[in-house]
Amino acid sequence: MSQPSGAYANGWAIDTPPVDLKSDNDYHPVFKAFLAGSFSGTFSTILFQPLDLVKTRLQNPSQHVVAATINSRIQPGMISIFMNIVRQEHIVGLWKGMVPSIARCVPGVGLYFSSLHWLKTKLGKTNLTALEAITLGVAARTMSGVALIPITVIKTRYESGVYKYTSLSGALRDTYRAEGLRGLSCGLGPTLARDAPFSGLYLMFYTQTKQAVPQEWLQAPATSNMIHFSCGVVAGIAASLATNPADVLKTKMQLYPEKFPNMLTALIYVHQTYGIQGYFKGAVPRMLRRTLMAAMAWTVFEEITKTIGLK
Repeated sequence: MSQPSGAYANGWAIDTPPVDLKSDNDYHPVFKAFLAGSFSGTFSTILFQPLDLVKTRLQNPSQHVVAATINSRIQPGMISIFMNIVRQEHIVGLWKGMVPSIARCVPGVGLYFSSLHWLKTKLGKTNLTALEAITLGVAARTMSGVALIPITVIKTRYESGVYKYTSLSGALRDTYRAEGLRGLSCGLGPTLARDAPFSGLYLMFYTQTKQAVPQEWLQAPATSNMIHFSCGVVAGIAASLATNPADVLKTKMQLYPEKFPNMLTALIYVHQTYGIQGYFKGAVPRMLRRTLMAAMAWTVFEEITKTIGLK
């Protein structure tokens, strides 16, 4: 039986010693981390999909928006887009793009957990410094981000309402036929510029905040869950705000690859059209989703790891 690997912190950060395998009959801890992460990702993805949908529509205001106009520019709000989706597409419309979201987030969270677990095992350290946390978070997210970029493209297009796909396989096939491999990987640069720093910053903020808390508070059953949750919220808000500009550029490039063939063209367009505030379109729903997903993923992950013997 393998030794306990400890607890994953808030679903996105590992703060535990490496694992020593003693029996070939046991499932490998990396595989267990993948399974637990995938299960936790399923619950959080389904629950918070509406926030991701609203975020995508906010970043693409020309589609399906009834909003006020300020200085001849459409200025949609989060609530107006939410109500517009319900009015035009009913409640079920809030979960549009669920299939590609599941196809991306579930294995993506699993790959992230397992990669992070493997990297930390190789590093052989219990407590990560700020630089180590950023490095490991960036490396783990880059691995999963590159592997799943085709699904990320389809997910964004599903949610935007610009493309009328009927199935995930059909969307992948149509995109490949029309745009080739370039189409299936468009927006990879800003996707990694968003996800990799987010994971690195999240892991850094989380581990550093947690290390500043008295250990007796973390060990006490009455306060440990609330402290983990609070550290996760702080980390999620800070990391989300820092990486939102890259998320805006990613959305533009994946929805209009012919208009925005690279990050620079998207960067210039957003600045000229919306100004600095344009880089923070969709920041509120994205921040809510990222932060709440981390808390949900941590809660579910903790329960699963107890069941399958990872901790």
